[in-house]
Amino acid sequence: MRRSRYRPIVAGFTFAASTMFAACATQQYVAPPPPAPPPTLTSVQPRVMPPIVGVASWYGPGFNHRHTSTGQVYDQEDLTAACKVVPPGSLVMVTNLENGRSVEVTITDHGPYKKGRKIDLSHRAAVILGMIDSGTANVRIDVISTLPGSRPVGSLPEFFVQVGSFSSETNARSIHDRVAAYFPDVNINRVDAGGHRYYRVRMGGFASRHEAEARAANTSRLGFPVVIVSE
Repeated sequence: MRRSRYRPIVAGFTFAASTMFAACATQQYVAPPPPAPPPTLTSVQPRVMPPIVGVASWYGPGFNHRHTSTGQVYDQEDLTAACKVVPPGSLVMVTNLENGRSVEVTITDHGPYKKGRKIDLSHRAAVILGMIDSGTANVRIDVISTLPGSRPVGSLPEFFVQVGSFSSETNARSIHDRVAAYFPDVNINRVDAGGHRYYRVRMGGFASRHEAEARAANTSRLGFPVVIVSE
C-alpha cells in the first residue's frame, strides 16, 4: 500500500521534469549581434588654392642686403619675392605667361606697393623668368605651401606700430600703461623665439601703411621709439 501511494508523486515529478527539459530543448538560440564595423577612415584632401594672375616686377639694386619687412636680410641672388596677397614664409611657383618659364620662390617680404602689381621678384628669379629687360611681366602665381597659422592667401597684411620688445613682462606692462594713456588700441603681444619669450608692445593693426605711419609719427612726438611691422 505504501509503495503504490508514492507512485503518482514520482510520476508527477517525472512529467514536470520532462516538460521543463522539453521547453529548454525547444527554445531557439539567439546569436549575439555582430560587432559594429570600424569607422571608415577618410583622408582630408588639401585645400586647392586658386592661382593668382597679375603683373610681376623685380627689385635688387638699392635694396640688396637691406632688411625686409619681416626682418630677413634681402639677397638679390636668392630665389625670393615680396608679395602682399601671399603671407611671408609661403612657397610659390611663378610662371611667366609670356614665355612659359617658371621659378619657385619663397615669400620673404611685403610688397610691391605700386598699384596693379602682385609680386616683386628677386634679381635672380627675374633672370630665370626672362623679364630683366622688360622690368615687368604678366605672371601666374601658384601657392605650393604656407606656414601654419599664417593669414589666408589673398588677404592683405596688417600694419602695427611697435613701441618695444622686452624679455621682461613687467617692463612691457610699464610701457603699455604709459602709451595707453594716449592711445586706446595698445596691446602686449607675446612671442617665443630662439628658446626665449618676448613681450611686444604694439598698436594696430592698421589696414594701410599710411595709417601706421601717421600713428608712428604721433607716438614719436611723445618720446617713444617706434618701428612699423607688418604681418
